[in-house]
Amino acid sequence: MVVRVQQAAFDYGQECAAFASTAAQAHAGAVVTFAGIVRDWPGGGLQGMEIEHYPGMTERALAAIEAEARQRWALQEVLIVHRHGQLAPGDIIMMVATASAHRADAFDAAAFLMDYLKSRAPFWKKEIGPEGAQWVEARETDEEALRRW
Repeated sequence: MVVRVQQAAFDYGQECAAFASTAAQAHAGAVVTFAGIVRDWPGGGLQGMEIEHYPGMTERALAAIEAEARQRWALQEVLIVHRHGQLAPGDIIMMVATASAHRADAFDAAAFLMDYLKSRAPFWKKEIGPEGAQWVEARETDEEALRRW
């Protein structure tokens, strides 16, 4: 299990390769990865995003949800990386990787972790555009996705 909350950018390809190597050593037969990217507004105009969190609390919350995923599915490895601070459109915000003996557990666990990160993880996002900054509010579709678990 690896959970990292960091300001620095990371190389998604290198993270995936390292994770797959670790998963293979743990005798996993399936690896699923997902990256979240700062998405520009339709028509453009997003200047950036600021992500805030409470150090310590955030890591504990992510570790707890990772532990729950391990209880629900047979996972050999899990990786969660989430950035904070100033980000630009196109930057990678976060990634999740799961490894299991079979693909169903890896896919389901990754989807579960993503749904949790999107709606419950203690991060606060502010979008910055030409007219100033505005906090990103929760979406009902994110809550619906979480309810399936």
